[in-house]
Amino acid sequence: MKKVLTIAGSDSGGGAGIQADLKTFSAIGTYGMSAITALTAQNTVGVQGVVELDPKFVGQQIDSVATDIGVDAVKIGMLSNELIVKEVAEKIKEHGLQRVVLDPVMVAKGGDHLLKKEAVESLKEQLIPLSEIVTPNLSEAEVLTGMKIKKLAEMKKAARMIHEMGANNVVVKGGHLEGDAVDLLYNGTEDKVFSSPRIKTKNNHGTGCTFAAALASYLAKGNDVPQAVEKAKQYITEAIRFSLDLGKGHGPTNHFASLYNKSLRYELLQEIKGALEILDGMKIGSLIPQTQSNLALALPYAVDYSDVAAVPGRLIRWEDSFKTLSGPAFGTSKSMASVVLMAMEFDRETRAAMNIRYSKEIWEACQRAGFSMIEFSWPKAGEDPPENTFKEAVARYFGEHCSLPDMIYSQGGWGKEAHIEFFGKNAFEITEKIKMMMDYL
Repeated sequence: MKKVLTIAGSDSGGGAGIQADLKTFSAIGTYGMSAITALTAQNTVGVQGVVELDPKFVGQQIDSVATDIGVDAVKIGMLSNELIVKEVAEKIKEHGLQRVVLDPVMVAKGGDHLLKKEAVESLKEQLIPLSEIVTPNLSEAEVLTGMKIKKLAEMKKAARMIHEMGANNVVVKGGHLEGDAVDLLYNGTEDKVFSSPRIKTKNNHGTGCTFAAALASYLAKGNDVPQAVEKAKQYITEAIRFSLDLGKGHGPTNHFASLYNKSLRYELLQEIKGALEILDGMKIGSLIPQTQSNLALALPYAVDYSDVAAVPGRLIRWEDSFKTLSGPAFGTSKSMASVVLMAMEFDRETRAAMNIRYSKEIWEACQRAGFSMIEFSWPKAGEDPPENTFKEAVARYFGEHCSLPDMIYSQGGWGKEAHIEFFGKNAFEITEKIKMMMDYL
């Protein structure tokens, strides 16, 4: 396993600093080690206190790791003062540490200064020349270059100025610009732009630390610089997309979102299999429509239909029950995946859905079972889309109730069979709702 050292401050709130770095190292599959430069009393609102460690003790931590375990890559974050900057630079040279990613942390999200002004020149003179990649955000790039940065052309100019300070590569992060989230990589000869849709959230504490830690991890694993930047960009984008709404201020990113998705795939398939066994025992053949049924279940941090599992070929009615062509698999039903992903836009915990036949008798049984329900309409031939589409109906209900209904139904439309969709937190909640409804048929 590749070994990555973070040299940074401690964030007591767990969203940034060494806590964010170590989580990132683990999520990407590297072994994390730390040399702590400062202790912060910190939460999502701001920094309440800072205690700087003795520079010699910072160096001693680096010695301990480098002389025994070894270091495949280094991520540098908060250094706090000039003496610590100097000590870290000396230790990097002494131990010949390679693949150094320098995140020039200067100011926290809440505006608190994490690097003293007199230490900036030391950072530029002593650490930037030792770095494989320097990753300033726009405000940090402005401090390093003395220029204002408001657009991509100015990001390119700043990257060149920082490269001239000695860095092999510079990534200027454009997260504070309007529009898409654009980052610029400059390697001394050419620019490469990395862009992703902007995710609207206030929970972005520790994004810089996390991105730099991901970069160091991917470099340690043998990726070249462009590959490492691209993968780190993907990793931080997903961590922001599923950020955690914790605290009263800027909540943290979700460092393990991608890891949870990977680790739960087998468990999720087993859950669908168990639910299908229950449904088979309930003899639900009369509930299956002509277009057949399917049961879909999404991973907790699903991004697209490839993260949603269902039954290939659907549940085919067979006498009073059903047959399947194979076991459940991911990415096999775009139609049901779209239902689940749409539901998750409103409620991340509603990850399951199943379609059944619509009839007046089934609808009345659902009413008697006490289910909350809404209706939506399909467009008719030659007409504009109706106002009460699937998503509009769900959005209206969610706006009124702050929750999703138990089911949504349509009485059919042009080329569309009437049907009912059940929503559930998981596959077994779907089976429970089906059983309750059947008790009233």
